[in-house]
Amino acid sequence: MWVLLRGGYPLRILLPLRGEWMGRRGLPRSLVPGPPRRRYRKEALPALEVPVLPVTATEIRQYLRAHGIPFQDGHSCLRAPSPFVKALQLKDQTGATASFSLFIDKTTGRFLCMSSLAEGSWEDFQASVEGQGDGAREGVLLGEAPEAEDSEEIRRIWDRAIPLWELPEPEEAQLARVMFGLTKVTDDTLKRYSVRYLRPARSLVFPWFSPGGMGLRGLKLLSAEGQGNEVHYKETTIPRPGIYCNLFGLPLISRRDVEVVLTSRELDSLALNQSTGLPTLALPRGTACLPPALLPYLEQFRRIVLWLGDDLRSWEAAKLFARKMNPKRCSLVRPGDQQPRPLEALNRGLNLSRILRTALPAWHKSIVSFRQLREEVLGELSNVEQAAGIRWNRFPDLNRLLKGHRKGELTVFTGPTGSGKTTFISEYALDLCTQGVNTLWGSFEISNVRLARVMLTQFAVGRLEEQLDRYDEWADRFEDLPLYFMTFHGQQSIRTVIDTMQHAVYVYDICHVVIDNLQFMMGHEQLSTDRIAAQDYIVGAFRKFATDNSCHVTLVIHPRKEDDDKELQTASIFGSAKASQEADNVLILQDRKLVTGPGKRYLQVSKNRFDGDVGVFPLEFNKSSLTFSIPPKSKARLKKVKDDNGLVTKKPSSGRKGAVPQNSETCLGQAHHSNQPNPSKPSR
Repeated sequence: MWVLLRGGYPLRILLPLRGEWMGRRGLPRSLVPGPPRRRYRKEALPALEVPVLPVTATEIRQYLRAHGIPFQDGHSCLRAPSPFVKALQLKDQTGATASFSLFIDKTTGRFLCMSSLAEGSWEDFQASVEGQGDGAREGVLLGEAPEAEDSEEIRRIWDRAIPLWELPEPEEAQLARVMFGLTKVTDDTLKRYSVRYLRPARSLVFPWFSPGGMGLRGLKLLSAEGQGNEVHYKETTIPRPGIYCNLFGLPLISRRDVEVVLTSRELDSLALNQSTGLPTLALPRGTACLPPALLPYLEQFRRIVLWLGDDLRSWEAAKLFARKMNPKRCSLVRPGDQQPRPLEALNRGLNLSRILRTALPAWHKSIVSFRQLREEVLGELSNVEQAAGIRWNRFPDLNRLLKGHRKGELTVFTGPTGSGKTTFISEYALDLCTQGVNTLWGSFEISNVRLARVMLTQFAVGRLEEQLDRYDEWADRFEDLPLYFMTFHGQQSIRTVIDTMQHAVYVYDICHVVIDNLQFMMGHEQLSTDRIAAQDYIVGAFRKFATDNSCHVTLVIHPRKEDDDKELQTASIFGSAKASQEADNVLILQDRKLVTGPGKRYLQVSKNRFDGDVGVFPLEFNKSSLTFSIPPKSKARLKKVKDDNGLVTKKPSSGRKGAVPQNSETCLGQAHHSNQPNPSKPSR
């Protein structure tokens, strides 16, 4: 029997909106159906689950042939007869039996029956085939449906929302159109897409209708806030973001459509469809992720145009998504002043059809001349700050040196034992994750529970054990971060780790992988008895992965044993020089142990391949929040280093004594008491 149960968990977001405190899901308390009910789970955070033996497309084809199952080879999936369709005698819209309605993902092996919405893993499919499918035909099929509490809230909000043109006051309708940029979007377009307006929350409501005609399954609420001359949008989804898996506009797609335009926002889809008449779909999480569960719905299209936004981040996401959907059928709209996002282009009176005709193919056999690169170079020159990557909010001096966090790079991080490497790198990665950088943590030295506890404390910037009544509030916010953990602990094979990383990049669109640390993969390598040669192979594998997958890899490596009175250098990294040679960035956490008092700690950037800037800046450890920060009274916050051999020509001066009262590495598993007041909420 195949029984498919997938559901979400309650979401609580506390946000002020025009003087009224927001309750669950960011809605006014008047719309919340009763008090929130928290469901606890064993795992506080999503753990990355990957098959023990990843399946390949060749193995899937061989298995289907061996069992006499006919199949059709698609762009990203294989199509095969569905046992559910045969049992239920379902028919498609043309009246013909939809026999080839089972889609099997070529990369993960997961299947989806488009007619019954049943889905499962490759192991589930094998079990059904080898069990001759008797249980499947006689069992109960459960498609993905929201929980009862979510269903009640979805229906309650949907019933309260009304179309914009039915607002009793014309001034209110005009103000809403201006705030959301809908002055040129007609009522017919809003009606065709069933867009409504929720007056108490001052939000647009975009519905998620089931493709199988099973009714309303979710909502996305979009609120707009004016900040100066700019408008900032905030999204709230029901069910929670991890479960919300909608392609906005899918019910309007005909089976005869062979071309579609993908956008990152529902507003852009409205503008595109109205201006060009082409089928348009909006991704549920914008440029952050393209869930593989949506790929079967895109199989029918022979050409897909991705017009995701007007910045370099959208351009990078478009290239990544095109690889997932088969780049041979994808075209990309390059961001530019005359090619902004669709809604802005409509409001500026630009010709959207002409812009679509300029879309570039995402795939080419090879680059033969600079002509095919000149637009890429122009894009980086005209968007210098975006080309530098995502900037850190908590480490401004790190931005001055590295300029930002960029995809496709390898960062090597080292520091003395007990200096706080794991504590620092967790905050370093958390800072990026809160800005939407999809992050995968591979912690082989400490358990995921202890690591998650430290990161949650850093996220809340305070000791939650002293304020357990706020645990749910912070845990709910933390749970919505695009953060995943490998379930490995102790020594692991590099092949297993790389396979898991490949799986994560495909399924979760991971942009940043943290490996802590390299030494825990040394014991499983049987390539050579020489540990140096084994380490060189592992570093090379991570370097290749970062380049091939356009994913940033941060690799923690222990240093050689040095005297306590000596500073670490680039040459202090354990192993040969390959690690520092392959790395784009080398970060060293320096910890000076003084005989007469506490030590001083600072971060040294000893290699920066992006623009060559290197230097050091001081760090201060806060026991209460387990975070590092810049000493506020430091006279010299940043010192540049002239040479590239890791030697600091001038040490940073600190205006504080006793900046590091104790070893921060021990904070990973212990609770500490402090007389300092709890810090306020972090700026997100």
